[in-house]
Amino acid sequence: MQYPYDLLNKLTVFLLILTVAVFVILVKLGLWQLHRGEEKAQLLAQMESRQALPPLSFEQLLQRIRIEDVTGYRLNINASPASAQIWLLDNQIYQGQVGYLAFQALQIDAEQPWLLVELGFIAATAHRDELPQIEPLSGKLSLVGKLYQKQTNPLSHALMAEVGTRIRIQNLNIPEITQLVGHPLVAAVLQPDQLPNLDLAHPWQPFPLSAQKHWGYALQWFSMAAVFAGLMLWQGIKYVKHHHSANSNSMGE
Repeated sequence: MQYPYDLLNKLTVFLLILTVAVFVILVKLGLWQLHRGEEKAQLLAQMESRQALPPLSFEQLLQRIRIEDVTGYRLNINASPASAQIWLLDNQIYQGQVGYLAFQALQIDAEQPWLLVELGFIAATAHRDELPQIEPLSGKLSLVGKLYQKQTNPLSHALMAEVGTRIRIQNLNIPEITQLVGHPLVAAVLQPDQLPNLDLAHPWQPFPLSAQKHWGYALQWFSMAAVFAGLMLWQGIKYVKHHHSANSNSMGE
């Protein structure tokens, strides 16, 4: 099939522009993953340095949280449960099991904000309308652990609480929990090293992807860019040879 010369030139230019555009996109994706890896490495180093510091007191936590994200700092408190209310964060997965991350509010002092403590992961029951049983904390508690502040998902951050003795929630929206309990809450969660009479896993991590993962993804994008460029170059050489051969044959006739 023969194409008009002008149409062939336009098609060639279009394919060239498309090739450059795809190549640039692949390279930019690789550079973005490199940048994310560098950011993650810096944040992980910051977390490690914070965890090496002596644990904060509750008063120090209240001071620091006004000026910075406290994720990674350790905390040492004496507290008691503010209530027996359990909050179950939905759609959590641990070791292939679907379940919930359970929380309970602690009271340090009557005049101070409450603090959510992560009780741990508990597997879901076979039926959606049945919530798992978990024994709430009671009595005086002396806890040590690390703090975290979950980042807000702009696409889905509403609490969407379901009423009951154990409240299922869809997002850990602390301001909305504050409104429901009618008492101020610290905008952070304590992930304790150990809880009395409760041995649940604490799978939540502040950074689900390591810096090495991002660097691995960057290598994949750069490799795809290189392979794509190589294929396009090979196709370009074939096209030039074919076009040159066709021109030679037409001139010979």
